[in-house]
Amino acid sequence: MFKKYLAVIVAFILIAVSLVILSQSLRRPGSPGIMKKLVFEVTAPLEQGIHAGVDSVGGAWRRYLFLVGLEQENRELRKKIAALQSEVNYYREMSLEGTRLKKILALEDSTVYPTIAARVVGNEGSSPFRTILINRGTRDGVKDGLPVISPDGVVGRVIETSWNYAKILLVTDYNSNIDALVQGSRAQGILQGGGHRLSRLKYVQRTEEVKVGEAVVTSGLGGMFPKGLMLGTVARADKKDPGLFQTIEVVPSVDFSKIEEVLVLQTEKE
Repeated sequence: MFKKYLAVIVAFILIAVSLVILSQSLRRPGSPGIMKKLVFEVTAPLEQGIHAGVDSVGGAWRRYLFLVGLEQENRELRKKIAALQSEVNYYREMSLEGTRLKKILALEDSTVYPTIAARVVGNEGSSPFRTILINRGTRDGVKDGLPVISPDGVVGRVIETSWNYAKILLVTDYNSNIDALVQGSRAQGILQGGGHRLSRLKYVQRTEEVKVGEAVVTSGLGGMFPKGLMLGTVARADKKDPGLFQTIEVVPSVDFSKIEEVLVLQTEKE
């Protein structure tokens, strides 16, 4: 299709150029008046069209360069924004960590026992045993059986150690049984982990008056956990089932999905 009109286009360009040249020559002094005017009348629109085309091309090229520059500027701005957002996230995380560490230090100052601060480095909450892994072991003084706490309450107890790590059995595990008491009524029982469900406070006599919302803490019996450590809150107290004991469900005070730092209590006497 293009080849079909190529000869016509070339001819038109040649005629236009010839007329422009002729126009320029006739504009010199001494050129015939009528012929000069006639040529000028014919070539003026052609010159106007040529200049308009040049201006149009030039304008399009300037707009293209402007858009290219704008796109480059946008890319640089996006990089700067991403870097600033990353920096904001970093300082926000540092701020949150500082808040958590302040709570850990306050808890450390409030306990009468020597403590070992540790960071949670692994979580096996979905396994048959609900456990976490901490980055402190025997070389730091961690031993099997030691209680582990957080600012929100009891986390669990040490069940396995290596030189640099220790495994903690959470209070929510079915194998966790802790001597406990209801802080308001002073009713005593054994808090058993409920896995993914609520924990249960077992062996509480039906004659005891236990209210929803009461705090459940360690009783100090059994010698493993000191007395008065927070375990959870009564969510349900039911005497409908037959038997000597009532059914009591407890919401753990610790959110184990968000725990990051803990304290190991060195309750054993040297």
